[in-house]
Amino acid sequence: MTAPVGNFKTEIRSIAMILSLTLVWAFAMLSLAVPAAGAAQARILVYTRNYTPDGKGYVHDNIAASVEAIRKMGAEKAFAVDVSDDPAVFSDANLKQYAALVFSNSNNQAFSSDAQRDAFKHYIETGGGFVGLHSASGSERDWPYFWSVLGGKFAVHPKMQTFTVQVADPHFPGVQGMPPTFAWTDECYFTDHLNPDIHIVLVTDRTKLAALDLLKIDVSTFPNPLPLAWYHQFDGGREFYLALGHNKQDYANPILYGIIEKGILWAMNRVQ
Repeated sequence: MTAPVGNFKTEIRSIAMILSLTLVWAFAMLSLAVPAAGAAQARILVYTRNYTPDGKGYVHDNIAASVEAIRKMGAEKAFAVDVSDDPAVFSDANLKQYAALVFSNSNNQAFSSDAQRDAFKHYIETGGGFVGLHSASGSERDWPYFWSVLGGKFAVHPKMQTFTVQVADPHFPGVQGMPPTFAWTDECYFTDHLNPDIHIVLVTDRTKLAALDLLKIDVSTFPNPLPLAWYHQFDGGREFYLALGHNKQDYANPILYGIIEKGILWAMNRVQ
């Protein structure tokens, strides 16, 4: 039996519509997956200022190694890296270009004016990403807002030693694929003024650390296990902090390198 011509034409139109919608959907997905020609590359600022008025603040010798490692990450993951230790970079107009700020072993006075602090605060409030590495927790020791952004404030560390690091949150992208525990030689930071919003990622058992009796602080007032890395979303921004990283050679270690790289990508909102 021959099908009615009207029904046949209707079926043809339906098939054509389905094919057209499929092509539109496929083109949209391709557009999302492939950046448009000439699209601006994401950019981060690595900030390394170490300053005290009397010039007696400790400056880590790992800064060059950390910068080199982050530049390599940028080349691998397609983001541009600017590096500075000049607080003049902190203005609303300049910070707009950055997907994240990485305070890499900065220490003591990060800023030289309240206008720069205001620009930093505005950057966070408008959704900026922030990563602090190692001694960054010793930056801006007199500014509580900075402690809240970073997640805490450096207090003290015992002598360099090897200790066991445990992954407390294996779901955070920065540590996915890592072993649940690993031995690590470093300065084990004790951090106070912890922001209650932080999600702890790495910890160690502080009762197993050596030479704690030499510290001029009551270590029993610190949590156990002791937090060594965390993330949170505070005041509109995305923040990640890693206390490890004193030794310059460790910036080529796949463990530290991987945590920092994935932490930066998370702060840039490149991974969830």
